[in-house]
Amino acid sequence: MIRTANVKEDVLITLHIVGDLSYAWETVDSYTTYMQEGIKKDPSLVIKLRATFLKLASAMEIPLLRINQAKSPDLVSVSQYYSGELVAYVRKVLHIIPETMFGLMARIVHLQTSVIKELPTRLDKERLKEFAQLDHRLEVAKLTHSVSVFTKGILMMKSTLVGIIRIDPKQLLEDGIRKELVKHIAIALHSGLIFNPKAKTSELIPKLEALEKIMDGHRRSFEYIQDYVNICGLKILQEEVSRIISYNVEQECNSFLRDKVQEWQSVHQSKTIPIPKFSPIDNTSVNFIGRLAREIIRITDPKTTVYVEHMTAWYDLKTHNEVINIKFFSKISKSVGTAGLAGLDRFFCFMIVTELQNFLNTLQKGVLKDKAWLDMFTDMSKGLSPNTTLISNPARFYIQYTSRAQKVWPQILEWTHKVGQLQVLRKNIAYELNTSCKFDSKHLAGTLQTMNDALLTEIQRHYKDPTKPYPKEENPLLYELSTYCDWAGISDPYSKIYITTNNLQFFSLLTFLFTISQVPKLLYIKNIGLVCKKPQDPIDGVPFIVGIQTILKQFHPEVRNQYLLYMGQFIKSHIAFSLSSSSSKPTELPNEVVNTLHFIESFVHYAALPREAVTKHIPDLILDQYRSLSAA
Repeated sequence: MIRTANVKEDVLITLHIVGDLSYAWETVDSYTTYMQEGIKKDPSLVIKLRATFLKLASAMEIPLLRINQAKSPDLVSVSQYYSGELVAYVRKVLHIIPETMFGLMARIVHLQTSVIKELPTRLDKERLKEFAQLDHRLEVAKLTHSVSVFTKGILMMKSTLVGIIRIDPKQLLEDGIRKELVKHIAIALHSGLIFNPKAKTSELIPKLEALEKIMDGHRRSFEYIQDYVNICGLKILQEEVSRIISYNVEQECNSFLRDKVQEWQSVHQSKTIPIPKFSPIDNTSVNFIGRLAREIIRITDPKTTVYVEHMTAWYDLKTHNEVINIKFFSKISKSVGTAGLAGLDRFFCFMIVTELQNFLNTLQKGVLKDKAWLDMFTDMSKGLSPNTTLISNPARFYIQYTSRAQKVWPQILEWTHKVGQLQVLRKNIAYELNTSCKFDSKHLAGTLQTMNDALLTEIQRHYKDPTKPYPKEENPLLYELSTYCDWAGISDPYSKIYITTNNLQFFSLLTFLFTISQVPKLLYIKNIGLVCKKPQDPIDGVPFIVGIQTILKQFHPEVRNQYLLYMGQFIKSHIAFSLSSSSSKPTELPNEVVNTLHFIESFVHYAALPREAVTKHIPDLILDQYRSLSAA
């Protein structure tokens, strides 16, 4: 001790210079592979590495010395930077542990899912040896022991102060597992959802089934290993899958936004556990969410399929074979989870908004500002006014106007079909989300439904009596509850207002003309509904009706009422003309009337309108008896 006390300052300075590890910032990375190989062979080596990391922390003293002497306020930020760099390096070295663990877990999953048989509820003793599979179970036990040894190795490092940042080994292990999980899941989603557009039959269902097996394998492995690693495995899995999908949905939806959310701005991206970004496979989609959504849209295209509502299935227009049914959405749920379904729903919302904006912008710039169109609408509105008047020769009167617009009807039909198709898909997604929520978490579903009903009642009460209070727009409750409701499927896409619109003159008349020009192409079949008469002239009844209903929903209710008034006048005029004609039977309704009445009935159903909304324009007797009269 006396000799140590007598050590001269020059010796201390020499020792300090010799022991300075600043040079190691550049050179230490070349030893990373050796460190990792050592950890793989003996996980307890982490305890010795702790001393190395502490020594590296001392290397920060020289860069910070002058800053500290100058009493600069930058001391904390510079210390934070160097400490962060050192922690990142520690994470890099120790990441070999979760990486190796995932390799062992993959083998465990393979044995559990493909090799080891599930034990039945009752087992005959003669078959006991067959189900024992002792060698395979021993291998699972060995692999599990190896995983726990790695866990023990990293936890032995104990809490360590690196610079000004304290490293918690348990948190380090969890972050490493999350990082490795995110990499595996992201690669599986990216490579599993690539489709060949030239394939004769859709690859969608086989791809979803293959992806379901991969996701189920990860779920099983985490469920099995979480107790041995001392982590909440399923919670981690659900959080990371939701984060990956939410990030990809956000990036895919950027194509519809003016102010795009950049990768570094995303709340879902993380420096510690980054989500990998892959190059786009095609020209239309950014990532797997876009490819999945567009493949669903492609196989349910109204030009090639027919949607039968009471079967909740799409059928091929030519072969009449089933394309997909309600079980398809549960396959999506099993492969990409609730987050995937909710993400698809959000993506479809953006697509609907874009289609509606394109549709209305084209009408405003072209049709509703063109003098020839305005003259035609003015002339027709005079012919239809007053609204109670019956047209003497309806077939001749209406055809002269619908034939003038033959060029624009195909484009409007395409927009209407697209909006209706996306709405039907959203309705099916909401049903699947709501069903799974009620099954998996009935208390959450019941609570959300009650809360939603209570808030709607408050808002309705406020509008009846403005003195009554109700949740203000700035209140975060409405926004947060709507997010929960969307994820739980407690929403009705058909009643949504997607865009704000101005009052367009003659819009109800244009929509009416478009409807009566397309309805004759439809045929009512009792067990199916309205379908197209000719496959060469495809028009799918349900998307067509839902599309028109959605477009009218974006305007003031008076526009829809005016539309229904025109429809009522059209029906009554045809019936009156038919009864006055000597060639028809008094008990027979014209085809135009029957088809239009079926259309009106479906329209009211999808718009959730009360019967009074139609009986104001069409007598009750016609609505009650048209089916039997048309069959007479």
